[in-house]
Amino acid sequence: MADRFDLIVIGTGSAGAGPAQACRRAGWRVAVVDDQPYGGTCANRGCDPKKVLVGAAEVVDWTRRMAGHGVTGSAAMDWPALMAFKRGFTDPVPSNREERLRAAGITTLHGEAHFVAPDALDVGGDRFHADHLVIAAGSEPRALGIPGAHHVRTSTDFLDLDRLPGRIAFIGAGYISLEFAHIARRAGAEVTVVGRGRPLEQFDHEVVDRLAEHTRAIGIDLRTDTTVTRVDAVGGAYRVHLSNAERTESVDADLVVHGAGRVPATRRLGLEAADVGTTPAGGVQVTEFLLSPTNPRVYAAGDVAVRPGGAPFTPVAGYEGRIVAENLLHGNRRRADYGPVPSVAFTIPPLAAVGLTEHAAERAGRKVRIERHDTSAWYSNRRIAAEHAMTKVLIDAETERIVGAHLLGHHAEEVINLFAMAMRYELPAQAVREQIYAYPTSSSDVPYMV
Repeated sequence: MADRFDLIVIGTGSAGAGPAQACRRAGWRVAVVDDQPYGGTCANRGCDPKKVLVGAAEVVDWTRRMAGHGVTGSAAMDWPALMAFKRGFTDPVPSNREERLRAAGITTLHGEAHFVAPDALDVGGDRFHADHLVIAAGSEPRALGIPGAHHVRTSTDFLDLDRLPGRIAFIGAGYISLEFAHIARRAGAEVTVVGRGRPLEQFDHEVVDRLAEHTRAIGIDLRTDTTVTRVDAVGGAYRVHLSNAERTESVDADLVVHGAGRVPATRRLGLEAADVGTTPAGGVQVTEFLLSPTNPRVYAAGDVAVRPGGAPFTPVAGYEGRIVAENLLHGNRRRADYGPVPSVAFTIPPLAAVGLTEHAAERAGRKVRIERHDTSAWYSNRRIAAEHAMTKVLIDAETERIVGAHLLGHHAEEVINLFAMAMRYELPAQAVREQIYAYPTSSSDVPYMV
């Protein structure tokens, strides 16, 4: 069987849905293909279900903090009931997304796509040709490369546990591990997090150190500068073998979770046959128009694309999908302009950042003024008995414009967007200070942060 389309999109998440729908509205013959449930990582097995679990964990944490401050009783997480609630969000996604695509006149294909020519894909033994193709396949856990790696479960598995085990070990100390560790600890599990270097290394070190202090204070065994060398099955549990500069040791766990990074999900796409260039890690090389420089039929967007200023975040993927759609329909005229992209680790409390860290500013030779505050005694934190909170804002010494912001505390994930907007539109710190904010709110603290 062979069929030809104007456009085939590989992936049905945030980066792929935009080009498919926009081109179909323009009258193109469009197909999408996915070897995972339709809807992408964020909606099915990433951001959205994670935030549901975070919400429950926040209630437990808030109740415990307020004990003795006017709140009595206790709250606990009912894991099976929480999973049922979570599935109320995720279960309808694949069928709803596919039905929406079909209703628009888009052909929906299921299976693993593999390039067999610069303009052709094989999907389950059937060949499909296209004038244009968009690679939006997202990312997948990187290979651990250790003995016993087959015993380690993924973040997808964690988000679909029917029962939460009593002892959990997380390999890696990035977003996934820290976020899930905070959830699991609030649910009553014994938690160990093992990282080869600093936790959350892309965030400002000083603010991360404060979060690490809090993480250990709530009973999470956070181990840094430590390598996992092997995972063994021991009875009905697992033994995680560790090594650091001082000694070798082991940790026993009922569940071991991979949180040690993700890579572009391109290794099974056969990109060599399409003459699509990639990096050693598998990322698709693209121009400023998100077009492959070696195959002008192919665009890439989202986590698979390698581009300066981009980041593996859902909003970035959606933004890039819109750029690809415009360039497909109107010729390559729109370049990606990311501006300041905020990021959040949804620990409890959350850690949020945008722009330069202090170390990055030093490396770049930027002269900055640093506004550093322990905000645990500020009203917005005292009223909810939050003891671990701080802010760190970097202001250009010459222009007085904000060039970086790093927040740890209640509503940090919301307030960081104000800093991102101020940076994008190059507002001086004085303008941010002089704005009148609704009070009492977390945002009304912003003038004091700068």
